[in-house]
Amino acid sequence: MVAVLFIDLDGFKLINDTLGHEVGDAMLCSVAERLESLVRDSDTVARMGGDEFLMLLSEIGHEEDAARVAEKIVTSIAEPYQINDQELRTSPSIGISIYPQDAADENALIRSADTAMYHAKAAGRNNFQFYTGSMHEQVLQRLDLEHGLRLAIENDAFELDFQPQYDVDLGRITGFEALVRWRHGERGHIPPSEFIPIAEESGMIVQLGEAVLRKACLQMLAWHKAGMPAFRIAVNVSARQFWDGGFAERVREILEQTGTQAGWLELELTESTLLQHRGEKEKELLELRAMGIKIAIDDFGTGYSSLSYLKRLAIDRLKIDQSFVRELGHDSDSEAIVSAIIKLAQTLNIELVAEGVETVEAHDFLMAHGCTVMQGFLLGRPQQAAAWNSIAKCY
Repeated sequence: MVAVLFIDLDGFKLINDTLGHEVGDAMLCSVAERLESLVRDSDTVARMGGDEFLMLLSEIGHEEDAARVAEKIVTSIAEPYQINDQELRTSPSIGISIYPQDAADENALIRSADTAMYHAKAAGRNNFQFYTGSMHEQVLQRLDLEHGLRLAIENDAFELDFQPQYDVDLGRITGFEALVRWRHGERGHIPPSEFIPIAEESGMIVQLGEAVLRKACLQMLAWHKAGMPAFRIAVNVSARQFWDGGFAERVREILEQTGTQAGWLELELTESTLLQHRGEKEKELLELRAMGIKIAIDDFGTGYSSLSYLKRLAIDRLKIDQSFVRELGHDSDSEAIVSAIIKLAQTLNIELVAEGVETVEAHDFLMAHGCTVMQGFLLGRPQQAAAWNSIAKCY
């Protein structure tokens, strides 16, 4: 038996694009050294191109032998890299095909391993998957979805739903989060969890993100013209979009083109997006804030442990991740984490929003600990803008 392992580095393109090819090349060399250290002299490690590596394990006795090597790769590659005094991280998505059962020639073996690698990415990355015959059909479906996504972006076929953020203490809506929706002509509603990863991997997330921002700005303007209060609308910004270059200027252009006031807009970034920021990105965040735009950290508590950016960067609001909020009343560890986040935000005078509030227990815990702004199904589900028109006018 022979095993082929197709290895793709998760998130490497972002490192390469933002920190430069010199840093990217150094990281690839380090990855290659780690991969070589994990195999026998009779095995082969090759870089196929970009951030893709191939490993050939000759004369293995069982499939489990390939799995053991893949487990070592996952552990080794995920260890941090020290390059130019920076700590960088990546992780591997690995697909495995076995000769002779999966294919009879080298090209088919590589294709099968490549197919399995995409399934490893779909399964959450930083893992490995063995090839199965049913994967081929699933890959074709993914390619079809990617093609449909490209057409949808070109034809502006996306819609927005809006989920309210309530100040429970005041008993009123204080803002909304804009959530992108794709209602496919043949397949109906396609959840963001299915098409957003494809948009990220293909780079289409930049165009999609700008389209969402423009639609949100136009909705803010429409509500304002209808005599509704100037609700702040939060829009998610992907890492690729933020690092694409000239982000702040493009936001300014969209605000000017739509006639929307910057004070109505909040941009949500994740902690991991800010992990490898450089000086010019700090400047860009300050530039956005100087326009009057609010900056929020989404999914707070699930990213990297360094909190120094809260002191250095222009952060207005933290959003407590729903994975903690949903366990309030049932899990003491989550309760301790949420309590600590609330105290941290209060000490630093940073606004706070709890997302994913779905139970009375979560609501009561948050209120008791001083977090009064909440978002979640208990308070309001995402709906199209028209559904909020009459309700929002009451505020």
